[in-house]
Amino acid sequence: MHRHASSPFAQRASLAGSVLLLGLLAYAGLWQLTSREGWVGVGAYWRLFWTGWMGTLGLASVALVGSMLLGLLLAIGRRAAWTPLRALCAVYVELIRGTPLLCQILILYYGVFHLTGLENRFAASVLILSIFEGAYISEIIRSGIGSVGASQLESARAIGLTTAQTYRHVIAPQAFRLVLPPLAGQFASLIKDSSLLSIIGFEEITQNAQQVASFTFSNLESYVPLALGYLVLTLPISLWSRWLERRAHFET
Repeated sequence: MHRHASSPFAQRASLAGSVLLLGLLAYAGLWQLTSREGWVGVGAYWRLFWTGWMGTLGLASVALVGSMLLGLLLAIGRRAAWTPLRALCAVYVELIRGTPLLCQILILYYGVFHLTGLENRFAASVLILSIFEGAYISEIIRSGIGSVGASQLESARAIGLTTAQTYRHVIAPQAFRLVLPPLAGQFASLIKDSSLLSIIGFEEITQNAQQVASFTFSNLESYVPLALGYLVLTLPISLWSRWLERRAHFET
């Protein structure tokens, strides 16, 4: 018995129905657990939420570029012919992945950056996020490169392709489709991990939501906009990655 694929209209209808159902459940829960006075009090600080959201957006955008560049360099370094370079990159990745981000924030900002005179919170936050996320991105890229069969690499060398040409024409097109879903997930994690930088006083949406909660004593009403703010940032990444997946699949 063959299973027929759902039509695009049926898929959209199912998605819309699911969103509507979850929205109604959330609304019913908030109606019971929150008060109108609480929402009015929190709403008065909408500029603080907006400032924090823009701070998170700016931080995540710059750190995303930095972590991608660092991850790419680490992935290439772990495949280098020089053994000390491979070992150095491997130790770095394991060290960063084996310690929590909160611990790294405390050591880097209050330790290394303080002793070296780096007091700019935005620059420090970008460096911390890039250092942390770059280690994870490097493993994603390395696994994508490693998935390309050795026979294809040998064939590329046999027809006279240089290393750069092999990466561009043989490895990159195949690895791209494989690393795209985990990369999108890592980008979303980068945005959410930025919330921990509130402990060093960087003005982002989590810190500002905590301030609103302390001003108004309306905790739930303050943290619901916080969750929605992160959702607005991460949802487009998920949709964009799915579009790229479909396009890459079609082209190959």
